[in-house]
Amino acid sequence: MHQIIQYIKFLLKSTNQHGVHSPFVYNLVTLCFYDKKKYPAYKIILNYKKQLLNNKNFIDVTDFGAGSKVNKQTKRQISEIAKYASTTNRRAKLLFRVVNYFKPNTILELGTSLGFATQAISLGHKEGNITTVEGCPNLSKFTASLFNTYNLKNISLITANLDTEVEKLKQNTFDLIFFDGNHQKEATLNYFETLLNSAHNNSVFIFDDIYWSKGMTEAWETIKQHPKVTVTIDTFFWGFVFFRKEQVKEHFVIRT
Repeated sequence: MHQIIQYIKFLLKSTNQHGVHSPFVYNLVTLCFYDKKKYPAYKIILNYKKQLLNNKNFIDVTDFGAGSKVNKQTKRQISEIAKYASTTNRRAKLLFRVVNYFKPNTILELGTSLGFATQAISLGHKEGNITTVEGCPNLSKFTASLFNTYNLKNISLITANLDTEVEKLKQNTFDLIFFDGNHQKEATLNYFETLLNSAHNNSVFIFDDIYWSKGMTEAWETIKQHPKVTVTIDTFFWGFVFFRKEQVKEHFVIRT
């Protein structure tokens, strides 16, 4: 019900590129969000997902975050995880375009799962270095084998609890961080605050499922108001955060 109400509000507030007066955001929306080009990488992205949807094997899953809203069992079928818990095809394509647009050299993903989003990031900028963290050892082992199968050489997969690993990673500098590991308010805000020092003027943070729950929506509102945040874009399923000091603080709600 929370998501339904928030989506109605989103539809009433959202606009397209014609409601955007910031050149930076206008270019991002028109050249990236609304890019209709049929990239060859799309086929690879869809094949990866198709392989997972056809995998009927079971795997023991350890949830460290909010967990699945669909299946609370620890033993889950890989095809079911791919169907309900992984990035959708549409979002994977958008993530590919975002990475292809910004071409970040240092990338961090919190929450690897089956690596669907990770693969899209990898294909978006093959010269970029991706660090992705997964808490569940069985998922991590399975997904690492997929990365090898698809010859994704620019990914470093770390098996660790996000709460402890984020503390170690804050010493690094990241051009892009994809937050998709723990859909809870306190954890999301903690990861955001901890990794703030790893951001620079042109970094982009992407938060998944900002309307997952009331708590996640509250976390998103808190992040938007942070003094270091200048520009945010709400696409309903993702929240984009920028730290560009040359821009006036402004929040955009964009249909994608």
